[in-house]
Amino acid sequence: MSLNYSLPTSLEYFAALVQSDAHFPLLEAAASLAQDEYIDLDVQQLLGDVDQLLARLQRRVSADAPVLQRLRTLNQFFFSDLGFAGNVNNYYDPENSYLNAVLRTRRGIPISLAVLWMELAQGLGLQVSGIAFPGHFMVKVLLPNGQVVMDPVSGQSLSREDLSERLEPYKRQGDLVDDYDVPLGLYLQAATPRDIIARMLRNLKEVHRTQEDWQRLISVQDRLIVLLPQAWSEWRDRGLTHAERGNVAQAVADLQTYLAHAEDGLDVAAIAQRISDLRSADR
Repeated sequence: MSLNYSLPTSLEYFAALVQSDAHFPLLEAAASLAQDEYIDLDVQQLLGDVDQLLARLQRRVSADAPVLQRLRTLNQFFFSDLGFAGNVNNYYDPENSYLNAVLRTRRGIPISLAVLWMELAQGLGLQVSGIAFPGHFMVKVLLPNGQVVMDPVSGQSLSREDLSERLEPYKRQGDLVDDYDVPLGLYLQAATPRDIIARMLRNLKEVHRTQEDWQRLISVQDRLIVLLPQAWSEWRDRGLTHAERGNVAQAVADLQTYLAHAEDGLDVAAIAQRISDLRSADR
């Protein structure tokens, strides 16, 4: 008797990875995002490549090295020796979000660089976390006498004044000034692994939406809904993308799911009208 085993799809694999917040493998989940583009990508091989980088790094640091020395050695290795940096020439290239491409080219965007940097930092025993700072993902490191916030594109430490200056345009844009001002500390909260993957996916979502690459956009939206099943606006957005693709049944199903849960949404009437238009056109 022969047994047939079917391999999980890339989306099923992703769903298994992000099931639990208690056991959320950030690096593996981030690496798996590239499987929509690189169908034959071996995620375990990529994890092994990062482990090899970590082994090289660990050989440079004694087990009892102080925290600051470990941090300096890491930054020397990551930014100077390996040459990781931002892809300033092509910032909106989706490749910047695919860790296999970032490892190959040593170029990425703040959040993809941060995921790799944090994996190496944790391997050195540093206490690090990501920060979902507006417009530019950051990392922070716990030191014996406080914490340091760093730019993962350059390794530069940022003072409170630097951070406040970077924040100012976003505060003004959202009218969060004067009476509505928000303390800087609220913007420096640690991002959970789920938050980090959601931000990576939303970066890709914006790139594909801008390029009107509907098929790639749907693949990203499928992952977002698996990751955040109660983010009802993601169901709406996927429904609208399906409508662009002419997938009427899927569009109506997603838009109805949105309406069923978003009673207070400002666009409820417009979405209900869109459903009606889709059904009329499909008759």
